[in-house]
Amino acid sequence: MAQKMEFEVTGSAKGMKSTLTTKQHTVIIDEPENMGGEDTGPDPLANMLASLAGCENVIANMVAKEIGFDLQGIDFRVTGELDPRGLMGDKDVQSYFQQVGIEATVQTSESEERIEELKKITDERCPVFTTFVAAGIPIDATWKKA
Repeated sequence: MAQKMEFEVTGSAKGMKSTLTTKQHTVIIDEPENMGGEDTGPDPLANMLASLAGCENVIANMVAKEIGFDLQGIDFRVTGELDPRGLMGDKDVQSYFQQVGIEATVQTSESEERIEELKKITDERCPVFTTFVAAGIPIDATWKKA
């Protein structure tokens, strides 16, 4: 049986601002001023989308090495759509993303077919992507050659 990886985040919060530590890194999560925060860091939802892009990149680089794919870089645009009534307490509206979109532009000498192969394997193995899928959040992901 494979050894499990463990992750831990610790920290403190005051008002809308959370100052969190993971290993030797400090992460600040905050809300913009119009939401009562100080805008000293990304809001939690933008941070989730950033984590999705970061995870897709890490897994894509791992997969590229495994399948001999010439991956020179990826530019991401990740979007999320949310109805704020859910987080404001409306029990008839889900309080999480209704839709997520990923547009990835891949710098490579490879064909569109190979890019699609890289995307498919990456999406299947990316823990953040598969968490969104497990939550039933539709993801419209397109990867294209730069």
